[in-house]
Amino acid sequence: MSKSLVPEAPVSAAQSVERRPTDWRTASMQRRVRQRYAAERRFRWLGLAAVVASAAFLLFLLASMLARGAGGFVETRIALPLDLARAGLDVTPAQLRGPRADLALAGAGLERAVDTAAETAFPRVGGAALLSDAAWLRVREAVKRDPGLLGRRATIDVPVASRLDIAFKGGGTRADRAIARTLAPQLSRGLNRDFLGGADSTDPTRAGIWGALKGSLLTMLVTLLLAFPIGVFSALYLEEYAPRNRWTDLIEVSINNLAAVPSIIFGLLGLAVFLGTFHMPRSAALVGGLTLALMTTPVIVIAARNAIGAVPPSIRDAARALGASPVQVVFHHVLPLALPGILTGTIIGMARALGETAPLLMIGMRAFIAAPPERLTDPATVLPVQIFLWSDDVQAGFVEKTSAAIIVLLVFLLAMNGLAIYLRNRFETRW
Repeated sequence: MSKSLVPEAPVSAAQSVERRPTDWRTASMQRRVRQRYAAERRFRWLGLAAVVASAAFLLFLLASMLARGAGGFVETRIALPLDLARAGLDVTPAQLRGPRADLALAGAGLERAVDTAAETAFPRVGGAALLSDAAWLRVREAVKRDPGLLGRRATIDVPVASRLDIAFKGGGTRADRAIARTLAPQLSRGLNRDFLGGADSTDPTRAGIWGALKGSLLTMLVTLLLAFPIGVFSALYLEEYAPRNRWTDLIEVSINNLAAVPSIIFGLLGLAVFLGTFHMPRSAALVGGLTLALMTTPVIVIAARNAIGAVPPSIRDAARALGASPVQVVFHHVLPLALPGILTGTIIGMARALGETAPLLMIGMRAFIAAPPERLTDPATVLPVQIFLWSDDVQAGFVEKTSAAIIVLLVFLLAMNGLAIYLRNRFETRW
C-alpha cells in the first residue's frame, strides 16, 4: 500500500521530550501542598469567624432590645381605695348602659373623685401625682362593667405615673425609688393593655402601638394591592412578550436603576404627585401606600422576571406541542411554576417597605395621631415613624416604649420573612 501523500507536521524538540510525571515527594512540592492546605484552613476559619461575628451582633441586638423593651409590655399598678358613694357622682346606673356612658361619667366628676381618693390614701408621698393620666379611665371602665361601684367602697388597681413606674422597675431617681419602696405593698405589675391596644399619647404610661400598627397594616395593604399585580404583569410582558429592541433594553435598565434609587426620592415624588397635584389627604395610609408602591414595584418586577426566566424552556415547548395558546402557556404553566419565587421576592420587598421612614416623613406621616385610623383616608402613622418620634422624646418613660415598639416591628418582619420561606417551600416545584 502506498503511503499517504499528506506530509506529517514537524515535531518540535520540546514536544519530542516526554513530560515527566510530577514527583510529589520532593521538598518543594510538599511545601506547595502545605501552603495550599494552610490557605484553605484560613479561608474556612475566616468564613466561620464572619458567621460567628454576624450571629454575635444579632444576639447582642436582640438581647439589648429585650432587656430595654421588656418593661414596655408591663405596667406598674397601685391599689387605690375608692368610695364613690361618698363622692356623690351625679350619674345613675341607667346612664351607664347607653352609648353616652363615657360622657356621663366625665361630666359627673369621676376624674376629680379619683384624684381626691389618691390624695386621701397617699397624702405623704405625692397623692394624685402618683397616678397616671389613665388612672381615672381604668376606674371609668370598672364602673361601666359594675355600676354597683357607685354605691359602695372598693379597691381598684390603677396605673401609676411614669416616674414611679420606672422607679419600681429599678430606674429613676433616688427619691422616686424611695417612694416606690414605701408603696411596695400597694404596688403590683401587670400586662400593659394600653401599650398593645392604644395609640400615641403625651403620657408614656398611656402610649400604645396599636394605632401605628394598624396604620402599617393599612399602608402595606395598599402597597400590596398596587405593587403586586403591576409588578407581576410587567415582568410577564417583559419576559414573555416584549420584543428585544433598544426600547425594551431602556425599560429594563430604567427598572434596575429605580430599584436602587434612595427611598427619599420616592417620598419627594409622592409629595409632588399625590399631595401637590391630586391634593390627596395628608398623612393618610392611602398616600403612604401609593408612595411605597412606587418604591416596591421595581423590586417585584426584578424578582418576578428572575423567577419567570428560571422556568425551563422545555415547559413552554411541551405546552405548545399539546396545542396550548401563548396565554395558556403563561398562565397555566409558567406562572404557577414561577409563583414561589415571585411570592418570596414580593414579601421581601414588602418587608423592606415596612421598615421605611424617609418617604413617609416626606408626605407628612409623622403627625401626632391620638386615635387609630378607621379608613384609608384617615390620618395615620406607621411603626417605624412612631419609633422615630418616641426615640426623639426627652421623657424617660418613652425609652422602654421605643425598645418595645422595635421588638414588635422585628416580630412583624420575622413573621413576614417566615411567611416567605413557608410559601417558597410550599409551592416550590423541583425538576
